[in-house]
Amino acid sequence: MTIKEIEQNIIEEFACYEEWLDKYAYIIELGKECPEIDPADKTENNLIRGCQSRVWLSCRYEDGRLWFKADSDAVITKGIISLLIRALDGQTPKDILEADLHFIDEIGLKEHLSPTRSNGLTSMVKQMKLYALAYSQQDKANQ
Repeated sequence: MTIKEIEQNIIEEFACYEEWLDKYAYIIELGKECPEIDPADKTENNLIRGCQSRVWLSCRYEDGRLWFKADSDAVITKGIISLLIRALDGQTPKDILEADLHFIDEIGLKEHLSPTRSNGLTSMVKQMKLYALAYSQQDKANQ
């Protein structure tokens, strides 16, 4: 699936919930289903700066695609990173760099987060795009 198709699925899922408390509960459930990061990857290098809670993000590059795993010490934050992983996992660096991730605004996520959580969301997206940038440059160097 393309990033846009995945984003559309996420938007449709969130449309089922009218109340933000229900949406938060859904985000928390998604966090519980998030693929576990290898404990060895819970390092300072994988810690995302700018998040109120601790968020670790690891990235593996294989066959021209990026594969992410994450963990957080806060359930809502883990749910948020799991949404980002769902949208970007298994995509090419180029597609990740070009993704506008409009689903974040479409589902109203940013406007319903506290300013510190909103900053954390921005930091998570930035880190995932930095991985994509690094691997896209590696690809260019290897060509």
